[in-house]
Amino acid sequence: MKTKRDSQRRISGSYGLGIPEALGESEAFLEFRERLSRVAPIDRPVLILGERGTGKELAASRLHFLSKRWQGPLVALNCAALTPSLIESELFGYEKGAFTGALERRPGRFESAHSGTLFLDEIGSIPVEVQEKILRVVEYGSFERVGSSSRVEVDVRIVAATNANLAAMVAEGRFKQDLLDRISFEVLFLPPLRERTGDIMLLAHHFAAKMAFEMGRTQVPRFTNEAVAALESYGWPGNVRELKNVVERAVYRSDSSLIEEIVFNPFKPLESMPARGGVKAEKPSGGILKRSFKEAVQELEVRLLRDALEEARFNQRRAARMLGLRYHQFRGMLKKYRGTGYIG
Repeated sequence: MKTKRDSQRRISGSYGLGIPEALGESEAFLEFRERLSRVAPIDRPVLILGERGTGKELAASRLHFLSKRWQGPLVALNCAALTPSLIESELFGYEKGAFTGALERRPGRFESAHSGTLFLDEIGSIPVEVQEKILRVVEYGSFERVGSSSRVEVDVRIVAATNANLAAMVAEGRFKQDLLDRISFEVLFLPPLRERTGDIMLLAHHFAAKMAFEMGRTQVPRFTNEAVAALESYGWPGNVRELKNVVERAVYRSDSSLIEEIVFNPFKPLESMPARGGVKAEKPSGGILKRSFKEAVQELEVRLLRDALEEARFNQRRAARMLGLRYHQFRGMLKKYRGTGYIG
C-alpha cells in the first residue's frame, strides 16, 4: 500500500520540492497554517501570496499532501525562470515537428500533473495569451498541445503563487480578470519573517543545528546575546531563505559551538559595513551582560542606526535599504530614539 512518504518522492518540476516541515509558532504563522489546512481537502484552486523567500513552495507542498490528491504527483514550475516563448510548450507540451527542434512528442506539466497538483510559482510572469489557455484548462479540463488540434483531457488542481500585485496587473491589462477569479477560490497570505514575532530564533536554532550536523560537529550551536539581538533586529528582506543562508554561514565560520559573528552581507568586509555586513560579539563599556535584555537590544539598534546613517551619508532611504528595513520602519526607529540623547 502506498504511503504519503512514497508519494512525496514523486514530486517533480523546477524546484525538486522536498517536504521539510515549515517551522513557526507565531500567531501570524499559525493562522496561516490553519487556513491552509482548512482549504487543503477542498478540490479547488488556491492562490498563495507572499514575498520572496517566505516559503511559498513549501506551502504548496503542504497543500498537496493534505489534500485528497496526495497519492498523485505534485508538479512544480517556476514561471519566472522561463522565457515567454517557452512557457506554453512547457505547460502544455508539443507534438513532433511543432517547431524547430521538436524531434518528438513531449508531454507538458499539465499532463505530468494528471490526478495531482500543478504548482505555478510566479504566475504573474505568464503571458496573457498563455493565460487564456490555462483558463480553458481550469474551466473545461482540456487543452491542445503546441502543434496539435487534438484535445487532451486532464484532472489537475492548480496551486498558484506570486509576490506580484495581480489586481494591479489586471488593471494594466497584463493579467486576465477571469483567470484571477478562477484561481483565487482561496487566497492565502504567507506572512513575511519580520511579522512572525518569536519565529526568528526558533528557525535560527533549527538551521544552525542542521548545519552543524552536516559539518560533523557534535555540539549544538549556541548564539551569544549580541548575535540574537542582531538576528532579531534585522529586517529580513529575503525572509526565511535569507535567514537560513545567514545562519548556515555563521555556523560554518565559527570555530566553536558559540556563534558570535553574524554576517548579513558577505560581499562587504565587516569593518566597512557594520550594520548589514556583520555584528560581532563585543563587550561594550560596562559589559553588555550586566544589562537587561531590553537595554542590550536598544543599544544594538542605536548602534546599527548610527552606523547605517554614517555609511549612507545620512541619506535615510539608503540607510533603510542597508539595514533591510522599509523606509517608514527606519523612520519609526529614528523617532523612537530621537529625544532620548542616543541619536541627535
